[in-house]
Amino acid sequence: MVAADVVRLMSLAAIWGSSFIFMRIIVPSLGPVPTAFYRLLIAGCFLVAYCQFKKVSLQWSKNWKKYLVIGAVSASLPFFLYAFAALHLPAGYSAILNSTTPLFGAVFSAIWLNEKFTTKKAIGMFLGVFGVGLITGVDIVNSFDPLFVLSVVACLVATICYGLSGIIVKLNASHLPSIAISAGSTMMASFVLLPAMFFVNQPQSLSSQILAGLLALAIMCSAIAYLLYYKLLENVGPTKSYTVTFIIPIFGMIWAYLFLGEPITVQMILGGVLIGIGTRFVIKK
Repeated sequence: MVAADVVRLMSLAAIWGSSFIFMRIIVPSLGPVPTAFYRLLIAGCFLVAYCQFKKVSLQWSKNWKKYLVIGAVSASLPFFLYAFAALHLPAGYSAILNSTTPLFGAVFSAIWLNEKFTTKKAIGMFLGVFGVGLITGVDIVNSFDPLFVLSVVACLVATICYGLSGIIVKLNASHLPSIAISAGSTMMASFVLLPAMFFVNQPQSLSSQILAGLLALAIMCSAIAYLLYYKLLENVGPTKSYTVTFIIPIFGMIWAYLFLGEPITVQMILGGVLIGIGTRFVIKK
């Protein structure tokens, strides 16, 4: 992985780590479905406008089905699931559970892309998962709150979607520019959630803080983040791109401590170190 891709990886981890903070702030006021829908709609409009500025043709008539499938798997469902989880899980926990994506991605890549699951990758995955377990500690094991458990499951289903989405892009859309995939799939993802908007309550008014958070979630954590992510997919492939989720918990914990007052414990720090080492094992050739 060249230096430019390492910078993209770290920047993406920092940005996506902050998304869990914004959701914890926004979702209680807006609700899971509207949060996911407006996040995608705003981000989609931003990316389509960016494509127009860069004179990149999306070729809607030819590619809309690809955009629809990619958007549904990579954004519609996982964004809704994480928004639901934000009602019941601390931001740090959601970020930690998100780091299981590389495990699913590596398995799916071995099945559909014939990528070798080497001993070094296996060790890296083990260290990453062990680090996640160390950070999580006994809280998840000891919690029998149905909504808490359901939220954990929602996060894990979202990571499975992320793992599948990279494979779908690699197999069916690798010939398309990464910017076109970002814009087309994000816009189509908002259309997938549109019908659900007719069955949920809409808030009559929102504070300036919620609106600002929604814009940051949509533009920074979605539009700009997807430009970085699909460029990584294009340059280094799904498995190495997924390792961003090993680094996200570190940033997620830092942002949660700074902005939400969530504590950082010794086991979190040790787990973060293991996650970093595991990431190195997975991405190193």
